[in-house]
Amino acid sequence: MRWIEVSMSVDGEAAEAVSDLLQEYGYQGVAIEQEGIMPEAWDEDNVPPATRLTVRAYLPEDEQAPEQMKRLEDALGHMSLMYPMPKPAFYPVDDKDWAEAWKAHYHPVRLGNRLFIRPLWITDVETKPDDVVIALDPGMAFGTGTHPSTQLCLQALEDLIQPGASVLDLGSGSGILAIAAAKLGAAHILALDIDPIAVRVTEENAEQNGVADKITSMQGSLETVITVPRRFDLALVNILARIIIQMCDNHLGDVVRPGGKAVFGGLTLEQADDVEAALRKTGLTPTKRRVQPDGDWVVIEAVRPPVE
Repeated sequence: MRWIEVSMSVDGEAAEAVSDLLQEYGYQGVAIEQEGIMPEAWDEDNVPPATRLTVRAYLPEDEQAPEQMKRLEDALGHMSLMYPMPKPAFYPVDDKDWAEAWKAHYHPVRLGNRLFIRPLWITDVETKPDDVVIALDPGMAFGTGTHPSTQLCLQALEDLIQPGASVLDLGSGSGILAIAAAKLGAAHILALDIDPIAVRVTEENAEQNGVADKITSMQGSLETVITVPRRFDLALVNILARIIIQMCDNHLGDVVRPGGKAVFGGLTLEQADDVEAALRKTGLTPTKRRVQPDGDWVVIEAVRPPVE
């Protein structure tokens, strides 16, 4: 199979809107690369915000591709009426070159207090004694740790996780959040994704990180857990705002035990109010917003009130 790489160079104000749009069309999400910052500086604390960002996504090169490309260009044209948008660049990519295409834009990154995310193929890096190191090969599954939403989710996870916790990772992608939860002390994580590729990649990454015994990766969705009595201490849902809202209409809050917590990512600031309203309707109380510095991505933390 062949793929089409879609890439655009944008400023910080346009990056969120372009990324949100590409997630509607791209396979397994988007990649965001800061331009003008050398890879060896990515794990430093004083890296200045980039003025330009490259946003990438991949489309299957199938019979629907021409129509998808046209719809994407039309949507960008409409957006340009409000804010200048670049024309997307389209490049064919062979299936066997997919991973290499991601690898070219994937570098180590330090997050929170102790988290250090590195690509599996980069081993010559310096780490601190108390670092929680997560080595990933995202393969064809979304989740490299470079997306601002994933980074905010990881920071929230580091602050909220309790030793021995049971965790649900809904929409696990590469397994990055599930693996981080395991390394931060969770007893067991159920990682669900509707994509069988993501299930396989999560299993492989869990094995590489020595936490396969803590993670159950399987194909599934909210329906997989909502129909059984199992409830979780912490739920991680890093998907899209509209999907989270739909899940709230299907009793998403019920997967969290009374007194348990949840983290919701994949959102922009303009979507946060609608998502919080949906969370309240499903029995969760929003408690905190984590906002991307100099950006528009936001992660919402919530709690399910304990039974009185």
